[in-house]
Amino acid sequence: SSSLKADAWHHRSDAITSLMAFIGISIALFMGKGYETADDWAALFASGFILSNAYLILRPALGEIMDEHLYDDMVEEIRDISQKEKGVIATEKCYIRKTGMTYHVDLHVIVDGELSVNEGHEISHSLKDRL
Repeated sequence: SSSLKADAWHHRSDAITSLMAFIGISIALFMGKGYETADDWAALFASGFILSNAYLILRPALGEIMDEHLYDDMVEEIRDISQKEKGVIATEKCYIRKTGMTYHVDLHVIVDGELSVNEGHEISHSLKDRL
Protein backbone atom coordinates (compact mmCIF):
# COMPACT_ATOMS: atom_id res chain seq x y z
CA SER A 1 0.00 0.00 0.00
CA SER A 2 1.44 3.34 -1.02
CA SER A 3 -0.28 5.09 1.90
CA LEU A 4 1.36 2.70 4.36
CA LYS A 5 4.75 3.29 2.74
CA ALA A 6 4.19 7.05 2.87
CA ASP A 7 3.31 6.89 6.55
CA ALA A 8 6.41 4.79 7.28
CA TRP A 9 8.62 7.30 5.43
CA HIS A 10 6.98 10.12 7.37
CA HIS A 11 7.90 8.52 10.70
CA ARG A 12 11.40 7.68 9.47
CA SER A 13 11.82 11.27 8.28
CA ASP A 14 10.75 12.60 11.68
CA ALA A 15 13.32 10.42 13.43
CA ILE A 16 16.17 11.34 11.06
CA THR A 17 15.47 15.08 11.11
CA SER A 18 15.23 15.00 14.93
CA LEU A 19 18.62 13.28 15.00
CA MET A 20 20.03 15.96 12.67
CA ALA A 21 18.70 18.70 14.97
CA PHE A 22 20.14 16.94 18.02
CA ILE A 23 23.57 16.68 16.39
CA GLY A 24 23.52 20.31 15.23
CA ILE A 25 22.46 21.65 18.61
CA SER A 26 24.96 19.42 20.42
CA ILE A 27 27.83 20.62 18.25
CA ALA A 28 26.81 24.25 18.77
CA LEU A 29 26.57 23.81 22.55
CA PHE A 30 29.57 21.62 23.28
CA MET A 31 32.06 22.93 20.72
CA GLY A 32 31.43 26.49 21.78
CA LYS A 33 32.45 29.69 20.04
CA GLY A 34 32.82 29.40 16.28
CA TYR A 35 30.39 26.48 15.98
CA GLU A 36 27.16 28.41 16.48
CA THR A 37 26.13 27.83 12.87
CA ALA A 38 26.11 24.03 13.31
CA ASP A 39 22.45 24.25 14.30
CA ASP A 40 21.70 26.27 11.15
CA TRP A 41 23.49 23.74 8.95
CA ALA A 42 21.63 20.86 10.61
CA ALA A 43 18.33 22.65 9.92
CA LEU A 44 19.36 23.18 6.30
CA PHE A 45 20.21 19.48 5.86
CA ALA A 46 16.95 18.50 7.58
CA SER A 47 15.00 20.77 5.20
CA GLY A 48 16.68 19.17 2.20
CA PHE A 49 15.92 15.72 3.58
CA ILE A 50 12.25 16.65 4.13
CA LEU A 51 11.92 18.03 0.58
CA SER A 52 13.55 14.92 -0.87
CA ASN A 53 11.23 12.63 1.07
CA ALA A 54 8.20 14.71 0.12
CA TYR A 55 9.03 14.09 -3.53
CA LEU A 56 9.64 10.36 -2.95
CA ILE A 57 6.30 10.04 -1.15
CA LEU A 58 4.25 12.26 -3.46
CA ARG A 59 5.54 10.98 -6.82
CA PRO A 60 4.20 7.39 -6.65
CA ALA A 61 0.91 8.57 -5.13
CA LEU A 62 0.37 11.04 -7.97
CA GLY A 63 1.21 8.29 -10.47
CA GLU A 64 -1.56 6.12 -9.04
CA ILE A 65 -4.06 8.98 -9.02
CA MET A 66 -3.24 9.93 -12.62
CA ASP A 67 -3.39 6.28 -13.84
CA GLU A 68 0.25 6.35 -14.86
CA HIS A 69 1.29 3.30 -16.86
CA LEU A 70 3.71 1.47 -14.56
CA TYR A 71 2.89 -2.17 -15.08
CA ASP A 72 4.57 -3.37 -18.29
CA ASP A 73 5.48 -6.72 -16.76
CA MET A 74 1.87 -7.34 -15.68
CA VAL A 75 0.59 -6.38 -19.14
CA GLU A 76 2.87 -8.97 -20.75
CA GLU A 77 1.80 -11.63 -18.24
CA ILE A 78 -1.89 -10.86 -18.85
CA ARG A 79 -1.39 -11.03 -22.62
CA ASP A 80 0.41 -14.38 -22.31
CA ILE A 81 -2.37 -15.84 -20.15
CA SER A 82 -5.02 -14.45 -22.53
CA GLN A 83 -3.44 -16.10 -25.57
CA LYS A 84 -3.75 -19.50 -23.85
CA GLU A 85 -7.49 -19.10 -23.26
CA LYS A 86 -9.64 -21.15 -25.64
CA GLY A 87 -11.43 -18.88 -28.12
CA VAL A 88 -9.15 -15.87 -27.74
CA ILE A 89 -7.50 -14.89 -31.03
CA ALA A 90 -5.56 -11.86 -29.77
CA THR A 91 -5.64 -8.94 -27.37
CA GLU A 92 -5.70 -5.23 -28.10
CA LYS A 93 -5.70 -2.61 -25.41
CA CYS A 94 -4.57 -3.58 -21.94
CA TYR A 95 -4.67 -0.90 -19.26
CA ILE A 96 -3.92 -1.52 -15.62
CA ARG A 97 -4.64 0.90 -12.82
CA LYS A 98 -4.13 0.45 -9.12
CA THR A 99 -6.86 1.42 -6.68
CA GLY A 100 -5.93 0.92 -3.05
CA MET A 101 -4.64 -2.63 -2.76
CA THR A 102 -6.28 -3.94 -5.94
CA TYR A 103 -5.56 -3.71 -9.65
CA HIS A 104 -8.21 -3.04 -12.28
CA VAL A 105 -7.53 -4.36 -15.77
CA ASP A 106 -9.21 -3.03 -18.90
CA LEU A 107 -8.52 -5.60 -21.63
CA HIS A 108 -9.88 -5.81 -25.17
CA VAL A 109 -10.01 -9.39 -26.42
CA ILE A 110 -10.46 -10.38 -30.06
CA VAL A 111 -12.58 -13.47 -30.70
CA ASP A 112 -13.95 -15.11 -33.84
CA GLY A 113 -16.51 -12.80 -35.47
CA GLU A 114 -18.75 -15.78 -36.29
CA LEU A 115 -19.40 -16.47 -32.60
CA SER A 116 -22.62 -15.34 -30.97
CA VAL A 117 -22.49 -12.52 -28.45
CA ASN A 118 -23.29 -15.03 -25.72
CA GLU A 119 -20.35 -17.27 -26.72
CA GLY A 120 -17.99 -14.29 -26.78
CA HIS A 121 -19.32 -13.25 -23.39
CA GLU A 122 -18.62 -16.74 -22.00
CA ILE A 123 -15.04 -16.57 -23.31
CA SER A 124 -14.52 -13.21 -21.63
CA HIS A 125 -15.88 -14.51 -18.30
CA SER A 126 -13.70 -17.60 -18.55
CA LEU A 127 -10.65 -15.41 -19.17
CA LYS A 128 -11.60 -13.08 -16.31
CA ASP A 129 -11.83 -16.07 -13.93
CA ARG A 130 -8.48 -17.35 -15.15
CA LEU A 131 -6.79 -13.99 -14.66
